[in-house]
Amino acid sequence: MHSETRLDALIVGAGFAGLYMLHKLRGMGFSARVVDAASGVGGTWYWNRYPGARCDVESMYYSYAFDEDLEQEWEWTERYPSQPEILRYANHVADRFDLWPDIQLETRVVSAAYDEAAASWRVTTGTGDVFDARFCIMATGCLSAANTPEFDGLDEFGGRVFHTGRWPHERVDFAGRRIGVIGTGSSAVQAIQEIAREAAHLTVFQRTAAYVVEAFNRPLPAAEQREIKANYPAIRAAARKTFGGFNRMTNEQSALSVSEEECRRRLEEGWQAGGIGFLTAYNDFGFSEAANMRAQEFVRDKIRETVKDPETAEKLLPHHVIGCKRLSLGTGYYATYNRANVSLVQLGEGGVDRITAEGVVSEGAEYRLDDLVLATGFDAMTGALARIDIRGRGGLTLRKAWEAGPRNYLGLMVNGFPNLFTITGPGSPSVLSNMMPTIEHHVEWIADCLGYLRDRKIREMEARLEAQDGWVEHANAVASKTLRYSCSSWYLGANVPGKPRVFMPYIGGMPSYREKCAAVAMAGYEGFRLATATAV
Repeated sequence: MHSETRLDALIVGAGFAGLYMLHKLRGMGFSARVVDAASGVGGTWYWNRYPGARCDVESMYYSYAFDEDLEQEWEWTERYPSQPEILRYANHVADRFDLWPDIQLETRVVSAAYDEAAASWRVTTGTGDVFDARFCIMATGCLSAANTPEFDGLDEFGGRVFHTGRWPHERVDFAGRRIGVIGTGSSAVQAIQEIAREAAHLTVFQRTAAYVVEAFNRPLPAAEQREIKANYPAIRAAARKTFGGFNRMTNEQSALSVSEEECRRRLEEGWQAGGIGFLTAYNDFGFSEAANMRAQEFVRDKIRETVKDPETAEKLLPHHVIGCKRLSLGTGYYATYNRANVSLVQLGEGGVDRITAEGVVSEGAEYRLDDLVLATGFDAMTGALARIDIRGRGGLTLRKAWEAGPRNYLGLMVNGFPNLFTITGPGSPSVLSNMMPTIEHHVEWIADCLGYLRDRKIREMEARLEAQDGWVEHANAVASKTLRYSCSSWYLGANVPGKPRVFMPYIGGMPSYREKCAAVAMAGYEGFRLATATAV
């Protein structure tokens, strides 16, 4: 039997955003429920179970800050948390705050339609359940919609096919087999290092070489954890003042203000420290081509020093602006290509020619494989939303509203879609930041907003068109001044054929973004239409 349920808020997605949103609203007395297509919580960490899957933010900072007891009791085992450990943490949170009674799993949302007369959302699922919710909160994640290119002949391949973003729950045995990995982005970098240790032979198919920075992952000593936990308030406060909410401050100095030798010395310090903080060595890598070139050359020299075969090393050298594509973290990634059982195939501009029953064809040559791993990433930021039939005022679909690229106000609400919120949506810092404090900021802003609406008996909230246009114009102007706009990346949707090329995350930094959100709320939610009736 199918059910129809009335709620104050329906939350779509049981990742870290959905879990905290549920906890926050329940504490305020709202009736709320989380639904998710998965059979467990964790969001992207539920699906991404590929070998070597690991977060590129340090574990002590990739964690909730909203509850001091939770901060103190959870023990991480490594500097960078692995997927299994992150998933255990998500389940611990659901257990600790007794969230399970209001989480409905194996429930895929297929449509959400706004009822203008009732000022509520009617949400239907693939199982036939219907929810009537005053507010619909999309916690669908930025990297949750797996992107599988339409490779010619993929259906004909005779071996096993895996996607890093939809990995099986059971262990996959690659021993004694010939494996092909298509892609060299972040997921591929992590998977390649692990699969190479097990496979009889691994062939990596690369279209664009990536910049991979050493993570220097290691066990996390108890003494180090205790020290961080003892200083968490100050550490969190300092991180909130950084561009991306990370624990490493940027050196407020131009890379061009020092000699090349001094620049390389500081870059080496950043490299040895490990992690994405490498690019905080100087403050102008994102704006000055000359400064950025110094960082590029530094990494290219690292590759040349590490990879023994000159021809392979040359293929692995990236030549685009460092930082305009996502910076990847690895542990011995480049050294992997020194293994006798690893080969690198440089694809042509068109990518893979075709896939046959026996393997992959590139530039006319066929590479015979037993298994194929598609490390082809995600339809980022908008993909999960686009896969739901979302209809707002007058039946306007979100797909139609965003056909030229996503447009919203603060990354939180879309004109024409009242009472619909997006957590870490396009137009917010999201993927350019530490996702945990970014999620907490959005959840707390939305919760405060819903409390404000309830206290004032406001039935309907919607982004004003002029405010939305102004925010999009501002976000585009900020992005256009940076080098991140200079190459094709998934930040612009360039990995998905036909997707509009728009720089989706807000690149103005977390401090200025938080200030703007706070100012909007303090001004009575300036830029939003608040109505006690449904009339526009």
